[in-house]
Amino acid sequence: MNLARLASVLALVSVTLACASSRPDATASPQPPALAPTAAPALDLAPYRTEVEALVRDSLSKGQSYAILSDLCRTAPKRLSGSAGAARAVAWGERTMRAIGLSNVRLEPVLVPHWERGETESLRILDADGLPEERLPILALGGSVATPPGGVSGDVLVVTSFEELRARAAEARGKIVLFNRPMDPAQHDCFAAYGGAVDQRSRGASEAARAGARAALVRSMTMALDDHPHTGAMRYDADVEPLPTAALSTRAADLLAARVATGERVRVNLQLSCRTLPDVLSHNVVGEIPGHGAEGELVVVGGHLDAWDVGHGAHDDGAGCTHSLEAARLILARGLRPRRTIRVVLFMNEENGARGAEAYYRDHAGELERHVLALESDAGGFTPRGFATDANPRAFESLRAIVELLDTASANALRVGGGGVDIGPLARAGVPLVGFRPDDERYFDHHHCERDTLDNVHPRELALGSGAIAGLLHVIANLPQPLPRNPLPASGR
Repeated sequence: MNLARLASVLALVSVTLACASSRPDATASPQPPALAPTAAPALDLAPYRTEVEALVRDSLSKGQSYAILSDLCRTAPKRLSGSAGAARAVAWGERTMRAIGLSNVRLEPVLVPHWERGETESLRILDADGLPEERLPILALGGSVATPPGGVSGDVLVVTSFEELRARAAEARGKIVLFNRPMDPAQHDCFAAYGGAVDQRSRGASEAARAGARAALVRSMTMALDDHPHTGAMRYDADVEPLPTAALSTRAADLLAARVATGERVRVNLQLSCRTLPDVLSHNVVGEIPGHGAEGELVVVGGHLDAWDVGHGAHDDGAGCTHSLEAARLILARGLRPRRTIRVVLFMNEENGARGAEAYYRDHAGELERHVLALESDAGGFTPRGFATDANPRAFESLRAIVELLDTASANALRVGGGGVDIGPLARAGVPLVGFRPDDERYFDHHHCERDTLDNVHPRELALGSGAIAGLLHVIANLPQPLPRNPLPASGR
Protein backbone atom coordinates (compact mmCIF):
# COMPACT_ATOMS: atom_id res chain seq x y z
CA MET A 1 0.00 0.00 0.00
CA ASN A 2 1.52 3.40 -0.96
CA LEU A 3 1.84 6.24 1.56
CA ALA A 4 -1.00 8.32 0.14
CA ARG A 5 -3.39 5.40 0.31
CA LEU A 6 -2.20 4.55 3.82
CA ALA A 7 -2.89 8.12 4.97
CA SER A 8 -6.44 7.99 3.62
CA VAL A 9 -7.01 4.61 5.21
CA LEU A 10 -5.86 5.86 8.61
CA ALA A 11 -8.09 8.89 8.37
CA LEU A 12 -11.07 6.65 7.72
CA VAL A 13 -10.03 4.46 10.64
CA SER A 14 -10.36 7.35 13.07
CA VAL A 15 -13.83 8.19 11.76
CA THR A 16 -14.92 4.54 11.93
CA LEU A 17 -13.72 4.18 15.53
CA ALA A 18 -15.37 7.40 16.66
CA CYS A 19 -18.71 6.39 15.18
CA ALA A 20 -18.59 2.87 16.57
CA SER A 21 -17.63 3.90 20.08
CA SER A 22 -20.49 6.38 20.27
CA ARG A 23 -23.15 3.78 19.55
CA PRO A 24 -25.49 2.89 22.42
CA ASP A 25 -24.77 -0.82 21.94
CA ALA A 26 -21.05 -0.26 22.37
CA THR A 27 -21.43 0.71 26.02
CA ALA A 28 -21.43 -1.82 28.79
CA SER A 29 -24.42 -2.77 30.90
CA PRO A 30 -25.01 -0.42 33.84
CA GLN A 31 -23.10 -1.32 36.99
CA PRO A 32 -25.11 -2.40 40.05
CA PRO A 33 -26.22 0.56 42.17
CA ALA A 34 -24.15 1.38 45.22
CA LEU A 35 -25.46 -0.13 48.42
CA ALA A 36 -27.00 2.30 50.84
CA PRO A 37 -25.16 2.56 54.16
CA THR A 38 -26.70 0.14 56.62
CA ALA A 39 -26.07 -0.21 60.31
CA ALA A 40 -23.79 -3.18 60.93
CA PRO A 41 -22.43 -4.66 64.12
CA ALA A 42 -19.25 -2.82 65.06
CA LEU A 43 -16.15 -4.93 64.47
CA ASP A 44 -13.12 -4.56 66.67
CA LEU A 45 -10.47 -4.91 63.99
CA ALA A 46 -7.55 -3.42 65.91
CA PRO A 47 -6.23 -6.86 66.96
CA TYR A 48 -5.91 -7.89 63.30
CA ARG A 49 -3.95 -4.91 61.99
CA THR A 50 -0.53 -6.07 63.16
CA GLU A 51 -0.81 -9.46 61.45
CA VAL A 52 -2.35 -7.99 58.29
CA GLU A 53 0.51 -5.55 57.92
CA ALA A 54 3.02 -8.31 58.68
CA LEU A 55 1.55 -10.54 55.96
CA VAL A 56 1.88 -7.75 53.39
CA ARG A 57 5.41 -7.01 54.57
CA ASP A 58 6.39 -10.69 54.38
CA SER A 59 4.97 -10.93 50.87
CA LEU A 60 7.14 -8.03 49.72
CA SER A 61 10.34 -8.87 51.60
CA LYS A 62 10.50 -12.65 51.55
CA GLY A 63 7.57 -13.80 49.44
CA GLN A 64 7.57 -16.48 46.76
CA SER A 65 4.87 -15.14 44.42
CA TYR A 66 7.07 -14.66 41.38
CA ALA A 67 8.87 -17.98 41.93
CA ILE A 68 5.53 -19.81 42.06
CA LEU A 69 4.26 -18.12 38.91
CA SER A 70 7.57 -18.71 37.12
CA ASP A 71 7.37 -22.40 37.93
CA LEU A 72 3.83 -22.66 36.56
CA CYS A 73 4.69 -20.78 33.36
CA ARG A 74 7.75 -22.95 32.82
CA THR A 75 5.93 -26.21 33.57
CA ALA A 76 2.67 -25.60 31.67
CA PRO A 77 2.65 -22.39 29.61
CA LYS A 78 -0.19 -23.57 27.34
CA ARG A 79 -2.82 -25.31 29.44
CA LEU A 80 -6.19 -25.17 27.72
CA SER A 81 -8.68 -27.68 29.11
CA GLY A 82 -8.20 -31.20 27.78
CA SER A 83 -4.62 -30.60 26.64
CA ALA A 84 -1.40 -32.20 27.82
CA GLY A 85 -0.47 -28.78 29.22
CA ALA A 86 -3.59 -28.76 31.38
CA ALA A 87 -2.68 -32.20 32.73
CA ARG A 88 0.81 -30.92 33.61
CA ALA A 89 -0.76 -27.92 35.32
CA VAL A 90 -2.96 -30.16 37.48
CA ALA A 91 0.07 -32.19 38.55
CA TRP A 92 1.93 -28.93 39.23
CA GLY A 93 -0.94 -27.62 41.36
CA GLU A 94 -1.04 -30.76 43.51
CA ARG A 95 2.74 -30.78 43.91
CA THR A 96 2.88 -27.09 44.80
CA MET A 97 0.11 -27.33 47.39
CA ARG A 98 1.98 -30.13 49.15
CA ALA A 99 5.25 -28.21 48.98
CA ILE A 100 3.83 -25.12 50.69
CA GLY A 101 2.30 -27.23 53.45
CA LEU A 102 -1.41 -27.38 52.68
CA SER A 103 -3.42 -30.25 54.16
CA ASN A 104 -6.08 -32.50 52.63
CA VAL A 105 -4.62 -31.96 49.15
CA ARG A 106 -6.64 -33.80 46.52
CA LEU A 107 -7.75 -33.84 42.91
CA GLU A 108 -11.49 -33.54 42.30
CA PRO A 109 -12.58 -34.87 38.89
CA VAL A 110 -14.08 -32.67 36.18
CA LEU A 111 -15.03 -33.76 32.64
CA VAL A 112 -13.85 -30.93 30.38
CA PRO A 113 -14.08 -30.02 26.68
CA HIS A 114 -11.09 -30.61 24.42
CA TRP A 115 -10.68 -28.15 21.54
CA GLU A 116 -7.46 -27.89 19.52
CA ARG A 117 -6.32 -24.97 17.39
CA GLY A 118 -4.60 -27.06 14.75
CA GLU A 119 -1.70 -26.08 12.52
CA THR A 120 -3.42 -23.83 10.00
CA GLU A 121 -4.59 -20.29 10.75
CA SER A 122 -4.56 -17.94 7.81
CA LEU A 123 -6.47 -14.86 6.69
CA ARG A 124 -5.33 -13.34 3.40
CA ILE A 125 -6.61 -10.47 1.33
CA LEU A 126 -7.18 -11.64 -2.24
CA ASP A 127 -6.21 -9.60 -5.28
CA ALA A 128 -8.47 -8.92 -8.27
CA ASP A 129 -7.59 -12.33 -9.72
CA GLY A 130 -8.44 -14.13 -6.49
CA LEU A 131 -4.81 -14.76 -5.58
CA PRO A 132 -3.63 -14.31 -1.98
CA GLU A 133 -1.58 -11.24 -1.17
CA GLU A 134 -1.42 -9.54 2.25
CA ARG A 135 -1.66 -11.85 5.27
CA LEU A 136 -3.40 -10.56 8.39
CA PRO A 137 -2.78 -11.75 11.98
CA ILE A 138 -5.62 -13.89 13.40
CA LEU A 139 -6.39 -16.50 16.05
CA ALA A 140 -9.24 -18.96 15.75
CA LEU A 141 -11.81 -18.54 18.50
CA GLY A 142 -12.07 -21.38 20.97
CA GLY A 143 -14.79 -23.77 19.86
CA SER A 144 -14.72 -22.79 16.20
CA VAL A 145 -15.13 -25.37 13.48
CA ALA A 146 -12.53 -25.70 10.74
CA THR A 147 -12.87 -24.40 7.23
CA PRO A 148 -13.05 -26.83 4.30
CA PRO A 149 -9.74 -27.63 2.58
CA GLY A 150 -8.58 -24.53 0.77
CA GLY A 151 -10.53 -22.34 3.15
CA VAL A 152 -13.52 -20.05 2.77
CA SER A 153 -13.41 -17.00 0.53
CA GLY A 154 -15.79 -14.09 0.40
CA ASP A 155 -16.25 -10.35 0.29
CA VAL A 156 -15.99 -8.59 3.65
CA LEU A 157 -19.06 -6.97 5.20
CA VAL A 158 -18.22 -4.74 8.20
CA VAL A 159 -20.80 -4.19 10.95
CA THR A 160 -20.64 -2.81 14.48
CA SER A 161 -23.74 -4.41 15.99
CA PHE A 162 -26.08 -7.36 15.59
CA GLU A 163 -28.86 -4.91 14.80
CA GLU A 164 -26.87 -3.52 11.88
CA LEU A 165 -26.20 -7.04 10.63
CA ARG A 166 -29.90 -7.91 10.73
CA ALA A 167 -30.75 -4.72 8.86
CA ARG A 168 -28.16 -5.63 6.20
CA ALA A 169 -28.90 -9.36 6.10
CA ALA A 170 -29.43 -9.29 2.34
CA GLU A 171 -25.90 -7.95 1.88
CA ALA A 172 -24.43 -10.52 4.27
CA ARG A 173 -25.45 -13.61 2.32
CA GLY A 174 -22.37 -15.40 0.99
CA LYS A 175 -19.98 -12.90 2.60
CA ILE A 176 -17.53 -12.95 5.50
CA VAL A 177 -18.83 -10.73 8.27
CA LEU A 178 -16.41 -8.63 10.33
CA PHE A 179 -17.78 -7.49 13.70
CA ASN A 180 -15.81 -4.32 14.34
CA ARG A 181 -17.27 -2.66 17.43
CA PRO A 182 -14.32 -1.62 19.61
CA MET A 183 -14.15 -1.70 23.37
CA ASP A 184 -15.45 1.68 24.47
CA PRO A 185 -12.43 3.85 25.41
CA ALA A 186 -14.67 6.23 27.36
CA GLN A 187 -15.38 3.53 29.95
CA HIS A 188 -13.31 4.08 33.09
CA ASP A 189 -13.71 0.41 34.04
CA CYS A 190 -11.91 -1.66 31.40
CA PHE A 191 -13.90 -4.76 32.37
CA ALA A 192 -17.10 -2.86 31.66
CA ALA A 193 -15.69 -1.90 28.25
CA TYR A 194 -14.90 -5.57 27.62
CA GLY A 195 -18.43 -6.53 28.64
CA GLY A 196 -19.81 -4.04 26.15
CA ALA A 197 -18.00 -5.62 23.20
CA VAL A 198 -17.45 -9.32 23.95
CA ASP A 199 -20.87 -10.46 22.72
CA GLN A 200 -19.47 -10.10 19.20
CA ARG A 201 -16.93 -12.80 20.00
CA SER A 202 -19.27 -15.17 21.80
CA ARG A 203 -22.34 -14.82 19.54
CA GLY A 204 -21.00 -13.39 16.29
CA ALA A 205 -20.72 -16.66 14.38
CA SER A 206 -24.32 -17.62 15.15
CA GLU A 207 -25.63 -14.20 14.14
CA ALA A 208 -23.60 -14.32 10.93
CA ALA A 209 -24.94 -17.79 10.16
CA ARG A 210 -28.53 -16.56 10.50
CA ALA A 211 -27.75 -13.88 7.94
CA GLY A 212 -26.40 -16.46 5.47
CA ALA A 213 -22.72 -15.52 5.79
CA ARG A 214 -19.91 -17.95 5.06
CA ALA A 215 -17.66 -17.10 8.03
CA ALA A 216 -17.30 -14.59 10.85
CA LEU A 217 -14.42 -12.42 12.00
CA VAL A 218 -14.27 -10.27 15.12
CA ARG A 219 -12.12 -7.37 16.22
CA SER A 220 -9.89 -8.46 19.11
CA MET A 221 -11.08 -7.58 22.62
CA THR A 222 -8.45 -4.97 23.49
CA MET A 223 -8.08 -1.22 23.38
CA ALA A 224 -4.49 -1.57 22.19
CA LEU A 225 -3.92 -0.83 18.52
CA ASP A 226 -1.42 -3.50 17.49
CA ASP A 227 -0.84 -6.69 15.51
CA HIS A 228 -1.57 -9.16 18.33
CA PRO A 229 -4.90 -11.00 17.91
CA HIS A 230 -6.76 -12.10 21.05
CA THR A 231 -8.58 -15.41 21.16
CA GLY A 232 -11.42 -16.42 23.50
CA ALA A 233 -14.44 -18.65 23.76
CA MET A 234 -17.42 -18.61 21.43
CA ARG A 235 -20.51 -20.76 21.15
CA TYR A 236 -22.92 -21.88 18.43
CA ASP A 237 -26.66 -21.67 18.90
CA ALA A 238 -28.39 -24.99 18.32
CA ASP A 239 -30.50 -23.68 15.44
CA VAL A 240 -27.67 -22.50 13.15
CA GLU A 241 -25.01 -24.10 10.99
CA PRO A 242 -21.58 -23.66 12.62
CA LEU A 243 -19.41 -21.17 10.75
CA PRO A 244 -15.62 -20.90 11.07
CA THR A 245 -14.72 -17.85 13.14
CA ALA A 246 -11.56 -16.04 14.20
CA ALA A 247 -10.37 -12.87 15.88
CA LEU A 248 -8.09 -10.53 14.01
CA SER A 249 -5.81 -7.91 15.47
CA THR A 250 -7.13 -4.40 16.00
CA ARG A 251 -4.81 -2.97 13.40
CA ALA A 252 -5.93 -5.57 10.85
CA ALA A 253 -9.58 -4.89 11.67
CA ASP A 254 -9.03 -1.18 11.10
CA LEU A 255 -7.28 -1.88 7.80
CA LEU A 256 -10.14 -4.00 6.45
CA ALA A 257 -12.80 -1.61 7.73
CA ALA A 258 -11.08 1.40 6.22
CA ARG A 259 -10.72 -0.24 2.81
CA VAL A 260 -14.36 -1.32 2.81
CA ALA A 261 -15.38 2.21 3.82
CA THR A 262 -13.82 3.60 0.63
CA GLY A 263 -16.26 1.51 -1.41
CA GLU A 264 -13.54 -0.92 -2.45
CA ARG A 265 -14.52 -4.56 -2.86
CA VAL A 266 -12.39 -6.41 -0.29
CA ARG A 267 -12.23 -10.17 -0.65
CA VAL A 268 -10.44 -12.48 1.80
CA ASN A 269 -9.66 -16.15 2.27
CA LEU A 270 -9.90 -17.73 5.73
CA GLN A 271 -8.29 -21.09 6.52
CA LEU A 272 -8.59 -22.85 9.91
CA SER A 273 -7.81 -26.43 10.91
CA CYS A 274 -9.17 -26.37 14.48
CA ARG A 275 -11.24 -29.25 15.83
CA THR A 276 -13.25 -30.41 18.85
CA LEU A 277 -12.32 -33.79 20.30
CA PRO A 278 -14.14 -35.93 22.90
CA ASP A 279 -14.30 -34.61 26.46
CA VAL A 280 -11.34 -35.36 28.74
CA LEU A 281 -11.16 -36.16 32.45
CA SER A 282 -9.37 -33.38 34.33
CA HIS A 283 -9.45 -32.04 37.88
CA ASN A 284 -9.92 -29.13 40.23
CA VAL A 285 -6.98 -29.05 42.65
CA VAL A 286 -7.93 -28.52 46.30
CA GLY A 287 -5.91 -28.03 49.50
CA GLU A 288 -6.59 -26.54 52.92
CA ILE A 289 -5.32 -24.82 56.03
CA PRO A 290 -7.49 -26.59 58.63
CA GLY A 291 -9.54 -24.43 60.97
CA HIS A 292 -9.27 -24.59 64.75
CA GLY A 293 -12.41 -23.29 66.38
CA ALA A 294 -15.30 -22.57 64.01
CA GLU A 295 -16.52 -26.09 63.45
CA GLY A 296 -16.83 -26.90 59.75
CA GLU A 297 -16.84 -23.29 58.50
CA LEU A 298 -14.89 -22.55 55.33
CA VAL A 299 -13.37 -19.62 53.48
CA VAL A 300 -12.59 -20.38 49.83
CA VAL A 301 -9.92 -18.67 47.75
CA GLY A 302 -8.91 -19.56 44.19
CA GLY A 303 -8.18 -18.85 40.57
CA HIS A 304 -8.44 -20.90 37.40
CA LEU A 305 -5.66 -23.22 36.38
CA ASP A 306 -6.49 -23.47 32.67
CA ALA A 307 -5.31 -20.85 30.19
CA TRP A 308 -5.45 -20.30 26.45
CA ASP A 309 -2.94 -21.97 24.16
CA VAL A 310 -1.07 -18.74 23.35
CA GLY A 311 1.35 -16.96 25.65
CA HIS A 312 1.98 -18.31 29.16
CA GLY A 313 -1.35 -17.55 30.81
CA ALA A 314 0.67 -15.48 33.27
CA HIS A 315 -1.92 -12.83 34.08
CA ASP A 316 -4.93 -14.96 33.07
CA ASP A 317 -4.94 -16.72 35.38
CA GLY A 318 -1.53 -17.80 36.55
CA ALA A 319 -1.52 -14.69 38.70
CA GLY A 320 -4.77 -15.69 40.40
CA CYS A 321 -3.50 -19.20 41.14
CA THR A 322 -0.29 -17.68 42.49
CA HIS A 323 -2.16 -15.14 44.64
CA SER A 324 -4.20 -17.95 46.19
CA LEU A 325 -1.29 -20.30 46.85
CA GLU A 326 1.05 -17.61 48.12
CA ALA A 327 -1.61 -16.11 50.41
CA ALA A 328 -2.02 -19.52 52.03
CA ARG A 329 1.75 -20.01 52.23
CA LEU A 330 2.20 -16.62 53.91
CA ILE A 331 -0.39 -17.50 56.57
CA LEU A 332 1.30 -20.86 57.21
CA ALA A 333 4.78 -19.32 57.26
CA ARG A 334 3.77 -16.98 60.09
CA GLY A 335 2.41 -19.92 62.09
CA LEU A 336 -1.11 -18.52 62.11
CA ARG A 337 -3.92 -20.91 63.04
CA PRO A 338 -7.22 -19.72 61.55
CA ARG A 339 -10.52 -20.37 63.30
CA ARG A 340 -12.10 -21.34 59.99
CA THR A 341 -10.63 -23.62 57.34
CA ILE A 342 -9.08 -21.76 54.43
CA ARG A 343 -9.61 -23.81 51.28
CA VAL A 344 -7.54 -23.10 48.16
CA VAL A 345 -9.14 -24.23 44.89
CA LEU A 346 -7.42 -24.15 41.51
CA PHE A 347 -10.37 -24.47 39.14
CA MET A 348 -10.22 -26.17 35.74
CA ASN A 349 -12.01 -24.99 32.57
CA GLU A 350 -12.96 -21.40 33.31
CA GLU A 351 -11.97 -20.27 29.82
CA ASN A 352 -14.25 -22.40 27.68
CA GLY A 353 -16.93 -24.00 29.77
CA ALA A 354 -16.73 -23.24 33.51
CA ARG A 355 -17.19 -26.92 34.25
CA GLY A 356 -14.79 -26.80 37.19
CA ALA A 357 -16.97 -24.16 38.82
CA GLU A 358 -20.10 -26.26 38.37
CA ALA A 359 -18.33 -29.42 39.54
CA TYR A 360 -17.21 -27.74 42.75
CA TYR A 361 -20.72 -26.46 43.44
CA ARG A 362 -22.20 -29.91 42.79
CA ASP A 363 -19.57 -31.90 44.68
CA HIS A 364 -19.69 -29.68 47.76
CA ALA A 365 -23.46 -29.13 47.89
CA GLY A 366 -23.67 -30.70 51.35
CA GLU A 367 -21.34 -28.14 52.93
CA LEU A 368 -22.22 -24.93 51.08
CA GLU A 369 -24.14 -23.61 54.09
CA ARG A 370 -20.81 -23.62 55.95
CA HIS A 371 -19.05 -21.57 53.27
CA VAL A 372 -18.58 -18.19 54.94
CA LEU A 373 -17.10 -16.38 51.92
CA ALA A 374 -15.49 -17.15 48.55
CA LEU A 375 -12.77 -14.99 47.00
CA GLU A 376 -11.45 -15.24 43.45
CA SER A 377 -8.49 -13.59 41.76
CA ASP A 378 -8.97 -13.49 37.98
CA ALA A 379 -8.14 -9.96 36.92
CA GLY A 380 -4.38 -10.15 36.52
CA GLY A 381 -1.29 -9.59 38.62
CA PHE A 382 -1.17 -5.81 38.46
CA THR A 383 -1.04 -3.29 41.33
CA PRO A 384 -3.89 -3.92 43.79
CA ARG A 385 -6.73 -1.42 43.94
CA GLY A 386 -9.12 -3.30 46.21
CA PHE A 387 -11.98 -5.75 45.98
CA ALA A 388 -15.51 -6.05 44.62
CA THR A 389 -18.32 -7.95 46.29
CA ASP A 390 -21.95 -8.95 45.95
CA ALA A 391 -22.31 -9.05 49.74
CA ASN A 392 -25.55 -7.87 51.33
CA PRO A 393 -25.50 -4.41 52.94
CA ARG A 394 -24.64 -5.59 56.46
CA ALA A 395 -21.80 -7.80 55.24
CA PHE A 396 -20.68 -5.09 52.83
CA GLU A 397 -20.13 -2.59 55.64
CA SER A 398 -18.13 -5.15 57.61
CA LEU A 399 -16.04 -6.00 54.56
CA ARG A 400 -15.44 -2.32 53.92
CA ALA A 401 -13.95 -1.94 57.40
CA ILE A 402 -11.78 -5.03 56.91
CA VAL A 403 -10.51 -3.92 53.51
CA GLU A 404 -9.46 -0.58 55.00
CA LEU A 405 -6.78 -2.52 56.88
CA LEU A 406 -5.10 -3.22 53.53
CA ASP A 407 -3.91 0.32 52.87
CA THR A 408 -0.26 -0.76 52.96
CA ALA A 409 -0.99 -3.01 49.95
CA SER A 410 -2.92 -0.29 48.06
CA ALA A 411 -5.96 -2.60 48.24
CA ASN A 412 -8.20 -0.66 50.61
CA ALA A 413 -11.13 0.09 48.28
CA LEU A 414 -14.33 -1.96 48.21
CA ARG A 415 -17.04 -1.61 45.61
CA VAL A 416 -20.16 -3.43 44.52
CA GLY A 417 -19.49 -6.06 41.85
CA GLY A 418 -19.04 -9.72 41.10
CA GLY A 419 -16.64 -12.27 42.48
CA GLY A 420 -15.65 -14.30 39.42
CA VAL A 421 -16.77 -17.07 37.10
CA ASP A 422 -15.41 -19.94 39.17
CA ILE A 423 -17.05 -18.95 42.44
CA GLY A 424 -20.18 -17.63 40.71
CA PRO A 425 -22.31 -20.77 41.27
CA LEU A 426 -21.86 -20.40 45.04
CA ALA A 427 -24.12 -17.33 44.92
CA ARG A 428 -27.03 -19.76 44.50
CA ALA A 429 -26.36 -20.93 48.05
CA GLY A 430 -26.16 -17.42 49.52
CA VAL A 431 -22.37 -17.38 49.86
CA PRO A 432 -20.99 -13.81 49.75
CA LEU A 433 -18.55 -13.49 46.84
CA VAL A 434 -15.47 -11.26 46.61
CA GLY A 435 -13.29 -10.53 43.59
CA PHE A 436 -9.74 -9.18 43.81
CA ARG A 437 -9.47 -5.99 41.74
CA PRO A 438 -6.05 -4.78 40.61
CA ASP A 439 -5.40 -1.90 38.26
CA ASP A 440 -7.00 -2.93 34.94
CA GLU A 441 -5.57 -0.36 32.50
CA ARG A 442 -3.12 -2.85 30.92
CA TYR A 443 -4.96 -6.11 31.50
CA PHE A 444 -6.63 -6.31 28.09
CA ASP A 445 -3.34 -5.56 26.34
CA HIS A 446 -2.33 -9.10 27.39
CA HIS A 447 -5.64 -10.95 27.81
CA HIS A 448 -5.95 -14.13 25.68
CA CYS A 449 -3.00 -13.31 23.43
CA GLU A 450 0.65 -14.15 22.92
CA ARG A 451 1.65 -11.19 25.13
CA ASP A 452 0.32 -12.85 28.29
CA THR A 453 3.79 -13.93 29.33
CA LEU A 454 5.77 -14.04 32.56
CA ASP A 455 7.95 -11.07 31.62
CA ASN A 456 4.83 -8.88 31.55
CA VAL A 457 4.15 -9.53 35.24
CA HIS A 458 5.96 -7.25 37.71
CA PRO A 459 7.20 -9.18 40.76
CA ARG A 460 6.36 -6.42 43.24
CA GLU A 461 2.85 -5.89 41.90
CA LEU A 462 2.19 -9.62 42.07
CA ALA A 463 3.51 -9.78 45.64
CA LEU A 464 1.31 -6.88 46.75
CA GLY A 465 -1.74 -8.78 45.50
CA SER A 466 -0.74 -11.93 47.38
CA GLY A 467 -0.19 -9.97 50.58
CA ALA A 468 -3.53 -8.17 50.28
CA ILE A 469 -5.42 -11.43 49.76
CA ALA A 470 -3.57 -13.07 52.64
CA GLY A 471 -4.56 -10.20 54.93
CA LEU A 472 -8.21 -10.37 53.94
CA LEU A 473 -8.33 -14.15 54.35
CA HIS A 474 -6.69 -13.92 57.77
CA VAL A 475 -9.34 -11.55 59.09
CA ILE A 476 -12.34 -13.34 57.54
CA ALA A 477 -11.12 -16.71 58.78
CA ASN A 478 -10.76 -15.41 62.35
CA LEU A 479 -13.79 -13.18 62.94
CA PRO A 480 -15.71 -14.20 66.08
CA GLN A 481 -18.87 -14.47 63.98
CA PRO A 482 -19.17 -15.14 60.22
CA LEU A 483 -20.39 -12.43 57.89
CA PRO A 484 -24.17 -12.41 57.29
CA ARG A 485 -25.04 -14.63 54.33
CA ASN A 486 -26.77 -13.30 51.24
CA PRO A 487 -30.47 -14.03 50.72
CA LEU A 488 -31.00 -17.05 48.50
CA PRO A 489 -31.98 -16.11 44.94
CA ALA A 490 -35.52 -17.07 43.97
CA SER A 491 -34.24 -20.02 41.92
CA GLY A 492 -32.23 -21.29 44.87
CA ARG A 493 -35.04 -21.36 47.44
